[in-house]
Amino acid sequence: MGTKAELIKGLKALRLSGVLESLDLRLKQAQEGELDCLEFFELLVQDEIERRNIRRLQKRLKAASFEEEKTIETFDFSFNPKIPKARIRELLSCHFIDKKEHVIFCGPTGVGKTHLAQAIGHQACRLGYAVLFVKARKMFRALYKARADGSWEGRIKNYVKPDLLIIDDFGLNPFKGYEAEDIYEIVCERYQKGSMILTSNRLIADWLSLFPDPLLGNSVLDRLAHQAYQIVIEGESYRRRQRVSVQEK
Repeated sequence: MGTKAELIKGLKALRLSGVLESLDLRLKQAQEGELDCLEFFELLVQDEIERRNIRRLQKRLKAASFEEEKTIETFDFSFNPKIPKARIRELLSCHFIDKKEHVIFCGPTGVGKTHLAQAIGHQACRLGYAVLFVKARKMFRALYKARADGSWEGRIKNYVKPDLLIIDDFGLNPFKGYEAEDIYEIVCERYQKGSMILTSNRLIADWLSLFPDPLLGNSVLDRLAHQAYQIVIEGESYRRRQRVSVQEK
């Protein structure tokens, strides 16, 4: 008969040392008659599958670079009944990613655009998609520096590669020439190849005026709007309401 030490050695040799995390529990259940041999082995395998899935999810979440862990479970729909809850639930299926479609959230500051964008991104990570979240300003700064050190093409690929690219605070200020070229490159490279979520304080109708070259702007907006869910959120700032509530206490 083999020993537990030999089993542990074998598991490590097979790179299954994660099984050790639940081995004692499963052995105890088997010894107490709660599990037969097949059930014991089945549960050990299921434990390992769950551990690997968790590690993969953690890896995807880390790569996504979310600002905070914003999920749909922590979003308060009750603060603003104008938010199209049914449409948000539909987007959480992430079918729009399979269809290479885009989502555009527009509305004033504090109404939940960034939270919803990250929540959909978080759900996409759970479902196995590669996601990247980035503030527009941070993205443009990184690309500007990349132009100087010769890494621009590689940096562009970072924004093109994910299944879902989320750009937050898009169009806060008019685009400089190189910024307009950068967003054109990203949108063109991702067109019908990958999905995007954009959040903006401006309505889409106002975006064209942000581009120094109207021709370039039209080209970008045509590709973005071609297959996009456009969600305009109105209402007061959730953060402002929270501050008022705290002050009133």
